[in-house]
Amino acid sequence: MTWKQHFTSSVGKKLVMAFTGLFLISFLLIHVYLNAQIFLPDGKEKFLAGAHFMGTNALTRILELGLVAGFLLHIIQGLMLWNQNSKRRSNGRYAVKAGNATSKWYSRSMGLLGTLVLLFLIMHTAQFWIPNRVHQFSTGDEINLYDKMKDVFQNPIIVGLYIIGCISLSFHLVHGFYSAFQTLGMGTKKYKPIIRSIGIAFSIIVPLIFALMPIAFYCQWIG
Repeated sequence: MTWKQHFTSSVGKKLVMAFTGLFLISFLLIHVYLNAQIFLPDGKEKFLAGAHFMGTNALTRILELGLVAGFLLHIIQGLMLWNQNSKRRSNGRYAVKAGNATSKWYSRSMGLLGTLVLLFLIMHTAQFWIPNRVHQFSTGDEINLYDKMKDVFQNPIIVGLYIIGCISLSFHLVHGFYSAFQTLGMGTKKYKPIIRSIGIAFSIIVPLIFALMPIAFYCQWIG
């Protein structure tokens, strides 16, 4: 079997999804840690210092390329798996729909949830990451991302869209976190409860912190 066949096979797709998923989970951990600084005393200064380091450090700039590649691979393979499963359903392999008796709704809706997360990601990068990088390349200076958030999150529609995006991310992670470890052979009887518990905690805490950011700025809990 060639590398291309490995990549396009059902097992290959799931492995790519697992590895890229875990890579993106590690990115979420770093991102949420940086963003959570705004809730601490002198949060503005702490956040801007972290953002400056992430935006100017040579290693993190190189890792950005890997992050973009990881997102693209995860999205492409996710769409391929969704298309594959859709064809199986249309061919009548799942004549009896067991629903929640065999799986949760969010595990059957990963395509929809992934699409909502992708739209949320596009909106987020268009509002913060892209303007900051363009400003850096054109002037050599960074945008004050704290003040940028403070301004953007005065719009209740944007705040609402961020909350929807974070909810979608939460449900996407509930299934994706455990599935990644299961694909890699770690979903055994011994480790399954531990991985599921960590996955549920992660899928609640991380999106909740992200959602609290626009809410806190909008409600002027922080200034």
